[in-house]
Amino acid sequence: MILSNVISQLLGGMVTSIEIFLLTLLFSLPLGLIIAGGRMSSFAPLRWLMKIYISIMRGTPLMLQLIVVFFAPYYVFGISLSSDYRFIAVIIAFTINYAAYFAEIYRGGIEAIPKGQYEAAQVLGYNKFETFFIIILPQVFKIILPSVTNEVITLVKDTSLSFVIAIPEMFTVAKQIAAADASIAALLVAGLFYYVFNVLVAFVMEHLENRLSYYD
Repeated sequence: MILSNVISQLLGGMVTSIEIFLLTLLFSLPLGLIIAGGRMSSFAPLRWLMKIYISIMRGTPLMLQLIVVFFAPYYVFGISLSSDYRFIAVIIAFTINYAAYFAEIYRGGIEAIPKGQYEAAQVLGYNKFETFFIIILPQVFKIILPSVTNEVITLVKDTSLSFVIAIPEMFTVAKQIAAADASIAALLVAGLFYYVFNVLVAFVMEHLENRLSYYD
């Protein structure tokens, strides 16, 4: 009875954590590819701008980035924002942070493709756009999938950092329940959720990797 009560109280936090997870992936994966393109651009100012951006995102704590994204509109621009902005700020901060990591993963995968692939595509009459999206990118996905899996699993656990701007994700709710009940049951349930969620993520990513095994 006690356990079912804890789980029912945690459900709202679980939904919030899952929303943060899914929305971060939805925005950061394509953004990371765009940033990787800029990072590999022959246009030096763009290349260095993306390099600096990646350096800042990877070199500073995600918690600090959350605080900056949330408070900057008010303290820098004097813009008053509604409480709904808390969740938006979380998605923005998580997206720009993870996009930087994904950009470097993409870059490593793209640079791992032999130059002969590009030459062969050119001989077959593919333009640069077709070469990248039809020939190169599917192979890149196969190469980078293990690294992406690691980042996705980290993302599941990082959703708990949204507590810093008072977003009631699952771990925050679990701490509140534990403090109110003087029991660690809620924290144990939260830990089990993170573990099961990560097992499911690993299973899905392994399935995708097997589906792409035709490149081996």
